[in-house]
Amino acid sequence: MTTDTVANGAKGVSVGLPGAPQAPQKQTSDFRLTLIRLKFWLKSPSPYLNILGLAGFLLFWYLTTEVLKLPLFEKLPGPTATLDEWLSHDPMFGISFFTLEYYQHIGISIWRVFQAFALATMLGVPIGLFMGWKKTFKDYTFPLLEVLRPIPMLAWVPLSILMWPGREASIVFLTFLGSFFATVLNTLLGVESIDECYFRAAASLGASEKQIFSKVIVPGALPFIFTGLQISMGYAWFSLVAGEMLAGEFGLGYLIWNSYTLVQYPVIIIAMITLGVIGSLSSLIIRLVGDKLMQWKVREAAQ
Repeated sequence: MTTDTVANGAKGVSVGLPGAPQAPQKQTSDFRLTLIRLKFWLKSPSPYLNILGLAGFLLFWYLTTEVLKLPLFEKLPGPTATLDEWLSHDPMFGISFFTLEYYQHIGISIWRVFQAFALATMLGVPIGLFMGWKKTFKDYTFPLLEVLRPIPMLAWVPLSILMWPGREASIVFLTFLGSFFATVLNTLLGVESIDECYFRAAASLGASEKQIFSKVIVPGALPFIFTGLQISMGYAWFSLVAGEMLAGEFGLGYLIWNSYTLVQYPVIIIAMITLGVIGSLSSLIIRLVGDKLMQWKVREAAQ
């Protein structure tokens, strides 16, 4: 059976014969929208300004550390020394693209962040949704959340070591805390941002509380949830480094601190750049998943 498809601009509206499968058309439409967004992004000045900003930072780093050798930067490794160590087959300090130990530290850190972020998402999103949905539940939980949230992550280190028998669990716990609060608060903000008229409309149409929760609250809060998850991922990496510096034996945070104590300064820069790249890729993955689940926002951006 053939299908006649009429595309309505960037909205991806298709008209087919009765009973014809529409899933492949939807996938094609989603792919078209992604290409349209990419096309407009490449035509905008944004990607070129991004490249210019990175190039400007590298130039500043090179001039201050290797050319001018300013007082505040003279002890820091420059981009040339860092890149030579990073790309060396026989690195002076044992960490480069070609050493297994480098990837072991990366893998351990990623696994810790994944555990903490998954746990923070599974707990934080439902708690935030229920706090925004049920005022009584918010009255019970919000004051406690606000008391615990401002406590610095380093203050939790002694308690985490006492509560959890091994170092691994304490590091994951510290990483979880940093991610959890950001997830809960952004989810709560998402629910509270939903216009009250949607709740009244759903109630007037006879929707049950379960239907209001699944059809109004969850979809309405999704943009804020995914924004919160991106922030949460950044907090997770930040908290992970603090935990690994103080209680870890492996990982990128441990590598930074250990390299400082051993005066291996290029390795510090290598680990810091690696953290930045992996953290950015993690946020990018969250954005892509969010775009997949919120196609209406993708269509708005394409239009």
